[in-house]
Amino acid sequence: MDITLLLKAALMGIVEGLTEFLPISSTGHLILAGSLIGFTGETAKVFEIAIQTGAMFAVIWQYRERLQRTVVGLGTDPAARRFALNVFIAFIPAVVLGLAFGKAIKAHLFHPVPVALAFIAGGLVILWVERRHRRLYGDLDLAGTRRARIETVDDMAPVDALKVGLLQCLAMIPGTSRSGATIIGAMVLGFSRQCATEFSFFLGIPTLMGAGAYALWKQRDALHAADLPMFAVGTVFAFASALLCIRWLIRFISTHDFVGFAWYRIVFGAVVLVTAWQGWVVWAD
Repeated sequence: MDITLLLKAALMGIVEGLTEFLPISSTGHLILAGSLIGFTGETAKVFEIAIQTGAMFAVIWQYRERLQRTVVGLGTDPAARRFALNVFIAFIPAVVLGLAFGKAIKAHLFHPVPVALAFIAGGLVILWVERRHRRLYGDLDLAGTRRARIETVDDMAPVDALKVGLLQCLAMIPGTSRSGATIIGAMVLGFSRQCATEFSFFLGIPTLMGAGAYALWKQRDALHAADLPMFAVGTVFAFASALLCIRWLIRFISTHDFVGFAWYRIVFGAVVLVTAWQGWVVWAD
């Protein structure tokens, strides 16, 4: 057993868990972190997708009571059926567009410099959206004095779910951030900050677990039993760090906006571009 490889897997799992639900792009961070520590190649790409399942198990654990009520109430509770339908509708665009364009995007955009550019562009979008949201809903809409059009996930209509699902497809571009696209995009559509964040959590369950299962199945011939400890370690660390991140984020959005994340994206992306241009860091593809 290669201890160094397991340590790299643990580090990548922590990076995945801490970045999956923040609007800063887990995929972008995994690409850059993998480049820095020499964790690259086809197996590493499958690993990066597969360990997202660990982060999704953290969502399932955090919201286990809500999810249990939904499953139990599918036959009798209209609200449970509406919630499940909305998640399903929002999930479909990622399946369709992912199958159609996923291979081409991975071939051309899964590289450090395009990721850095997406970091910066996404940061600028977040700054614009937060300024707009503050103007429409008051002082960060955190005091609850002005109501958004959609306050909770139970207020959503199927058309709202479809729009969020289409926005999620922007995250196919590495560095964009699935959470950023869904949360910030939903806020533009009139969701409250809390509703946008929670629906992004729920939508991630079928999206990322499906992507992980598909990646493992597609690359099954290239994987070996010897890879199992590496995948297990990455998944466990992704679960633990994601659970901490989810609980922290729920508290954070009650009193803060996402402006700090926007500036983080811009600065981090600029650092990658400058170091690549100057040759200070050799960012491997």
